[in-house]
Amino acid sequence: MLALLRTFSWQELRHHPWRSAAAVVAVMLGVALGFAVHVINASALYEFSQAVRSVNGQPDLELRAVQGSLPEALYGEVAAQPQVALASPWLELTAQASSAALAAQQPAGALVALRVLGVDALVVPRLAPALMPRAFDTAERLAMLAPGNVFLNAAALQALRLPTEGTTPPATLTLQIGLQTHSVRLAGTVAAGGAPLAVMDIGAAQDLFGRGGQLSRIDLQLRPGAVRADVESALQALPGWPRGVRITEPGDAAQRVSNLSRAYRVNLTVLALVALFTGAFLVFSVLALSVAQRAPQFALLAVLGATPRQRLALVLWESSALGLLGSVAGIALGTALAALALNVLGGDLGGGYFAGVQPALQWSAPAALLYGALGLAAALVGGWWPARQAQGLPPAQSLKGLGAQGGHGRGGATGIVLIAAGALLALAPPVFGIPLAAYFAVGLLLVGGIALLPWGVQALLNAVQPLAARRAASSPLPLLAVERARRMRGSAAVAVGGVVAALSLAVALTVMVASFRGSVIQWLDAVLPAPLYVRLAGSGAGDDAAASFPPGFAERVTQLPGVQQVQTLRVSSLLLDPARPAVALLARPLVPDPAGTLPLVEGALPVPPGRVGVYVSEAVVELYGARAGSDWPALSESFRPLAQAGQAPAARFFVAGVWRDYVRQFGAVAIDSADYVRLTGDARISDLALWPRAGADEAALQGAITALARAAAPDENGTDAPPAAADAPALAAPLEFTSAAAIRARSLAIFDRSFAVTYWLQAVAIGIGLFGVAASFSAQVLARRKEFGLLAHLGLTRAQVLAVVAGEGAAWTLVGAVAGTLLGLAVSVVLVHVVNPQSFHWTMELRVPVGRLGALAAAVVLAGTVTAWLAGRAAAGRVAVMAVKEDW
Repeated sequence: MLALLRTFSWQELRHHPWRSAAAVVAVMLGVALGFAVHVINASALYEFSQAVRSVNGQPDLELRAVQGSLPEALYGEVAAQPQVALASPWLELTAQASSAALAAQQPAGALVALRVLGVDALVVPRLAPALMPRAFDTAERLAMLAPGNVFLNAAALQALRLPTEGTTPPATLTLQIGLQTHSVRLAGTVAAGGAPLAVMDIGAAQDLFGRGGQLSRIDLQLRPGAVRADVESALQALPGWPRGVRITEPGDAAQRVSNLSRAYRVNLTVLALVALFTGAFLVFSVLALSVAQRAPQFALLAVLGATPRQRLALVLWESSALGLLGSVAGIALGTALAALALNVLGGDLGGGYFAGVQPALQWSAPAALLYGALGLAAALVGGWWPARQAQGLPPAQSLKGLGAQGGHGRGGATGIVLIAAGALLALAPPVFGIPLAAYFAVGLLLVGGIALLPWGVQALLNAVQPLAARRAASSPLPLLAVERARRMRGSAAVAVGGVVAALSLAVALTVMVASFRGSVIQWLDAVLPAPLYVRLAGSGAGDDAAASFPPGFAERVTQLPGVQQVQTLRVSSLLLDPARPAVALLARPLVPDPAGTLPLVEGALPVPPGRVGVYVSEAVVELYGARAGSDWPALSESFRPLAQAGQAPAARFFVAGVWRDYVRQFGAVAIDSADYVRLTGDARISDLALWPRAGADEAALQGAITALARAAAPDENGTDAPPAAADAPALAAPLEFTSAAAIRARSLAIFDRSFAVTYWLQAVAIGIGLFGVAASFSAQVLARRKEFGLLAHLGLTRAQVLAVVAGEGAAWTLVGAVAGTLLGLAVSVVLVHVVNPQSFHWTMELRVPVGRLGALAAAVVLAGTVTAWLAGRAAAGRVAVMAVKEDW
């Protein structure tokens, strides 16, 4: 009997390869998308971690300032501690570099973002061997200690169009930080990987860039047997220990980026696995068609001795075979897609977390087994219901071609329970920063809504039946369709289940993307009030002291005849938690109207006397517990007055409002510029917002501002740096001008690129759902051949029979479209108001694109009607008439 059953299944797979291939492709796509996303993210994170380890080395502890830089005097005190075996000072800057070779190939003034590390050449080989300078044969013996010498890694040599192998000729590079430009000599290389990097002596870097007495961090290597807690206590007890220094572990940098990108990676993976969910419905539709078509054969197997359990196992074996083939093909396709994406796009999937990283493919056997198992599980889930149908098939009726009768629609109570459970789970908090409960809530809502379909269809048919009965005398066909549907409502619900699953996911993703995009547009309008913005070329948001406009620059710009108004911005950072990325600190004019400057969630609160008002982003509220209308002691403790070197009393900060920020996922704090200058003595600015006068020539205005910047730039090589060489390239203009419209367009382009995968998933989901409709209607039509034959003997024409089938298809697809749209809207509420805030710590308004959803539902109804009509053509001809004569 077992051999007969295996032969039976094998012959089915062989004789209907198109049907089997459709199910295999559905599983393959789901597995391929999920595995490709996993491999890309894992490869990018691994490459980033490797780069961090090669550059930072393997110290036991790191000392970093909460804000700004560390005083150099701290290094001597720390190095003298008995439990410290080795202390290494670091100075880290970001510069824009150019070479003569690069300028020759790109004469427009191309710049390369270069990370500059100042290190102690006598210490760094023990902590970070990859940063050990390797001088050229033609360089002097103490090239590392010579002022103005730099050593580049392979990525920097390649970016600057310099030879990466063999003997590198002497070259002069030009570095630009803010308005300062410096000429340096290329003296050798370093082995560190990752992004473009330059290493130089820390003393020379301090002199060259005007950072005397400042350090970015201090790495410590402890003596054997030293206890970290004791070392921390001893360090914090030092007389010169400044307030606001964090003691972290070396792995925290990679962990911070991992935490930063984790929510994005999880959401991408879940979206990719949507194809598996819809693929399970396609497997179900294919096997339902197969079981309906082979009902007499199953009955014959039962007569020959096959038990119901064996018939169940037979269909499950077929579904597992389809799932196994799809999983294997999906792993192969996912690997190819990941390799292609890494070669073409690098490790950045649109989120911006790994921009510039070019990782190698990191293939994982356990991950491949996991995603393969998910594909197999999806196929088994899809095959369970058809297997139960084969198990409960009545042999006598099936041998006569009558088939199983419609279901009883007992899914109402189950569906209500599942939906209620999903609603409760949506209220649960995230787990380790991931909205796991919300994802399960979405799954329960989908399954519960589909389980309610028979009950909903029954209620609809009961309401329509009296109307069809009154018109039966003139047109009996509607009554015929309604009465049959009332008795076969379970089959009707099965037919539209795939449409409901696919359409609900497509609707949910459409609403989520539209809500997010609309909120981003509204946010951009609020944070970009000025027509024109000016910043230093290549500068980023951080604490680079050189990357700022000189004092009085904003006032000189204000005096230009074409300028109506100027608003300043200062961006720095606060490391409140070593396990998280630094919080951005924005100093900008906020008084007297914070609500007109920041996109506040609610109105601004009055600041009590003796307090300093700050405005925090939603991420700060979620991650650090800051609440509007209360003091924030943690910020008061971490905020170190820069000018008074920690001697002034700590300011008492009051959270006067919460605002939306769709850029800084781990938080931002806005403070009025006057308060920031008063507390820190730091009057530097990093960005300017300009309102030109009406009729002003914008090009002439930009030229005048650029001339002011060049005039305010310090003289080059004012220290011990080498003089500018003849082959030193001239850098581009020191300023970047951007209009609000250009920033908005670029931001929306990045947004659309980030969510491009969701549009593709929508198309896949709808396609799979429509194929499921075709398979379900084909299964029902095959099972109804004798019914169609009887109708033909009673006088109905072929066109009338096709009209009945097409009408049923239109009705059921319409029901599926309505149910799918409503269910999708419910799921979108969870995605917008639960998944998004728990993943990225910001909120957005729910926006329903009615026109787009209506067009989507109409297209599904039209496609479903045509699909049902095409499926009915094969069963409404002479074969159906002859089927009435069949007598088993």
